[in-house]
Amino acid sequence: MLTLIIVLLVIWAVLAVLGFVIKGLLWLAIVGIVLFVGTLAYGALKKQLTR
Repeated sequence: MLTLIIVLLVIWAVLAVLGFVIKGLLWLAIVGIVLFVGTLAYGALKKQLTR
């Protein structure tokens, strides 16, 4: 499960960077950041609940 979360975080970070690099895809950066934060929060919550 941890591997999946890390892979998703990397994908979302790449999407956010691409969105900022390509000016026409600013929406992609916003989606990437939202998904990155959501995945990070989910991973932290999941880790906290398993303790």
